Amino acid sequence: MNIAKKITLLFAILSAIIISLLSGFVWYFANDFAFEDFYKRLEARVNIAAEIRTSEDQNDNVYAKVRNQYLERLPDEKEYVIEKNKIGNPKIGVDLPKTFYDQIKEGKIARYRTENHFYVGKYLAEDRQSHIIIVSANDPFGFRELKDLQKILFAGFFLSIVMSFVVGWKFSNYMLTPLRNIIKSVKKIKAENLHLRLEVRGNDEMAQLSQTFNNMLNRLETAFETQNNFISNASHELRTPLTIISAEVELELKAEDGSIRQRQALSKIKDESDRLEHILTSLLGLAQSGFNGKTQPWEQVRMDELIWDVQRTVNQVHPESKIEIDFSQLPEDEDQITVKANLNLLKLAITNIVSNACKYSNNKTVLVTLESKLNVLSVAVKDQGIGIPPGDVQHIFEPFYRASNTTDFKGYGIGLPLSLNIIRLHRGSIGISSKEQVGTEIKVILPIN
Repeated sequence: MNIAKKITLLFAILSAIIISLLSGFVWYFANDFAFEDFYKRLEARVNIAAEIRTSEDQNDNVYAKVRNQYLERLPDEKEYVIEKNKIGNPKIGVDLPKTFYDQIKEGKIARYRTENHFYVGKYLAEDRQSHIIIVSANDPFGFRELKDLQKILFAGFFLSIVMSFVVGWKFSNYMLTPLRNIIKSVKKIKAENLHLRLEVRGNDEMAQLSQTFNNMLNRLETAFETQNNFISNASHELRTPLTIISAEVELELKAEDGSIRQRQALSKIKDESDRLEHILTSLLGLAQSGFNGKTQPWEQVRMDELIWDVQRTVNQVHPESKIEIDFSQLPEDEDQITVKANLNLLKLAITNIVSNACKYSNNKTVLVTLESKLNVLSVAVKDQGIGIPPGDVQHIFEPFYRASNTTDFKGYGIGLPLSLNIIRLHRGSIGISSKEQVGTEIKVILPIN
């Protein structure tokens, strides 16, 4: 779940909690006010009924006239008068709880409600006989208003949740837009364009984040250029004395006056100087493949033609090698087998892989397969060689690392790391599958677009 969805969900949950609490308060106080108001109306009728009963003893009906004239009759309103000595078995048509009568005995005005039917009772002490007066009535209007209020609160709750989701989504998208812009800009920055920088606007946290990325990119670019310049300069500077040494050794080897021992020593020096020159050349290739790519030419390269060139190159260096090429899976559209690449570097990467396959398989048949699927080109190089021990596979792309079973083969541990750097420069990837004494398959994946 991304941050925008988390913010939206959290915003909706908080809104739901707040709205629920607010609706609960509204419902509670509306409910309490409606019941309290109706109870007071019943209490007024109980008090008037008590006064009427007292006045009737004096043959005065003034309270009855006032009640009939000024008080509306409530729905299903009934009045009960119970003698005190009959409280234990009152006949009023409904069973009221004992606590109701206990409150009356204590001299309080008792209240009781069952659904929308309300009861109010009061103790009336007279000279000859004490009574309890109970008035009951229904409150359909109040209950209907509460039901309507309940529906409104529920509808408002769900509508508010929907609105909170919409508002939360808009709000989160608005707040995260600067962060998305930063992510989009950072994704565009690769090893080949480390000179790019993020745009810094304002002085808020997003601007500080952009500036932090820019500072990091400055350090990375400096480190890249320092490393590559050092390797390039060192390679060039060391190659000059090596060339002189090789030339002098070749001259001495051509001389007739040297002893056999001297000639053996000179041959050894010549072999080691050639080896050192090859290492320096590979180091220079590593430096070039790891550079930013701005000074290297890029062009549209057909991979099928490149594979044929690789075969010719390997056959020239190793005439005894056997390379089979499989183009049976290629589409007819040539755009699906064309990539934008640096021709020389990409050819060097594929050549290193194919050359290794031939060397470590003792020149058994090596199969090179080219496929194009879903805007991706894959070059699979499969040999029948010595394979790679399981513990060495994870280190095979480390510079100068050689597998433990390659002691009988000449090599410097630079070819595959160089190929990996070149493929990464082309935004591709390399996968490897190997089984000892069975063979190795290396697959290069390159994006077409």
